[in-house]
Amino acid sequence: MKKRSLAILAGGMSLALLLSSCGPSSAPTESPYSAPADETGQQTAEEPVTITYCNFNASGGNEETLQKMYEAFHEEHPNITVEIETIAMDDYFTQMQTRVAGGTAPDCYELNIENFASYANKGVLAEISGVDLSRLDETALSAFNVDGKQYGLPGNFSNVVLVYNKDLFDQAGIDYPTADWTQDDVQTAAEAIRALGDDIYGYYQPLTYNEFYKVCAQFGGSLLNEDKTEFTINSPENVAAAQMMADRVLVSNVQPTDVQMGGMGDWDLFMSGRLGMIPTGIWAFQSFADGCDFNWDITIEPGQEQKATHFFSNGLVINADSEHKDAAATWITWLASSPAAAEIRIEAGWDLPAVSDEDTLASYLDMTPPDNRQAVFDSLDYLVVPPVIEDYALMSDIIGQKLSAAANGSITVQEALDQAQSECEAQISLS
Repeated sequence: MKKRSLAILAGGMSLALLLSSCGPSSAPTESPYSAPADETGQQTAEEPVTITYCNFNASGGNEETLQKMYEAFHEEHPNITVEIETIAMDDYFTQMQTRVAGGTAPDCYELNIENFASYANKGVLAEISGVDLSRLDETALSAFNVDGKQYGLPGNFSNVVLVYNKDLFDQAGIDYPTADWTQDDVQTAAEAIRALGDDIYGYYQPLTYNEFYKVCAQFGGSLLNEDKTEFTINSPENVAAAQMMADRVLVSNVQPTDVQMGGMGDWDLFMSGRLGMIPTGIWAFQSFADGCDFNWDITIEPGQEQKATHFFSNGLVINADSEHKDAAATWITWLASSPAAAEIRIEAGWDLPAVSDEDTLASYLDMTPPDNRQAVFDSLDYLVVPPVIEDYALMSDIIGQKLSAAANGSITVQEALDQAQSECEAQISLS
């Protein structure tokens, strides 16, 4: 697996979660522990113990997969009982914030990468030590490291790739996308596919905040300057990126308008066989495998001046106030890195285990479709994350609203980004 340092992720992720009442506000807890280990190096509980574990990532379809993992874990560690609670993503962080503030947080739980640093910096997470981390991917592990100390383990990872309909490419008589493609190549292919029929489209990438910041990076732009002291929302690079995205809907119409979508979702459009290309997450693979009756494959997302693609990971953390840190460490280490857990996760098509063992990952690469699963790992060389600031939610809302207006043609792209720049400068302090 190709690797790229992700140390900037832990340092840069500082979303304000209003955890002012959740313990000390200066630094992570300084109370490392070392769990007792058996002859294999795995931590074990000498006496029967029950711990609690909360997560959100299993909601919506993988509750049984997580239960299967626990059953395999319990066979290896019969003295540790894990009470698992799965909460929908929409409610999870509100509940977790309340529980942490009220001293009722579970022994261990899941955090997404955007929120991890805020919890770690508030001192509500226990430092993880005395566990075997050798099977975990170093780059993913570094995302949950603060000042050289480990406060979380990467439970999984996923990213975004370009998925394409091979049959439509064949019908259009054009070559399949490659890792070297730029956005210009995408546009040329999208126009050829659009010409196949009135209800066939070449590309789908909505002009939203989450897609925009990534395409800005592809064009060499960013929403903030390097030291995050000034907004650069309406830079020439960003205007060029947004203009390209808007023009695909409003000018060339290689991407459908909302009216043309007719209420259909982007995945549904692709699975209907009427969409040539879509940049989307690797979690779509199983749905596409089940729902597509045509040939499809993947490659790295296109770039322009450079490559840039999304990265997602969820950390497994331990409550600093837990009375069962050893057992919690045993459970989350097994969940993150054991071959048994990795095998179950891969078989279920549920994200990817953040492990370094190529033999463990080989079964993932052998699964089809898509044939080019290597692109999932090759994409790790081009990861970008959103520019996280204290008022991140406000910034993303302002930019998102202006982009929406540009996408429907009610204002120009330049006007949208100029207005977003002015409103962010007026409402958000970067000092």
